[in-house]
Amino acid sequence: MYSDRVVPDESLSDAHGDAGVARPLRAAMSKEQAEDFARLLSVVSNATRLQMLSNIYRSDGGRTRVADLTSALGLRQPTVSHHAKLLTEAGVLQREPSGREVWYSIVPHRLDAIADLLR
Repeated sequence: MYSDRVVPDESLSDAHGDAGVARPLRAAMSKEQAEDFARLLSVVSNATRLQMLSNIYRSDGGRTRVADLTSALGLRQPTVSHHAKLLTEAGVLQREPSGREVWYSIVPHRLDAIADLLR
């Protein structure tokens, strides 16, 4: 995703306060990439869904159940299930049925995409 070109970044500095540390120059997003990131941002731009993602990310094994999320967030089961469904449909969460329970985890490449946007 990065090109081979490097440009000085005046906003970065080294330990001695020297500006001009070089960093890779990113290639411009394609229309398809921009549309995909826009859909991703629209689904994660909700405070409840961000809290859910944070709880799932920090849970043991990086997965959790709706019951655990309702307790952690102080919300009712239908509300959490609704948000989990939206995140699953957007490809952010994956469902893992196990007997009568369903475990949710963050799709790894979506987590990387969110982190990449913040860089």
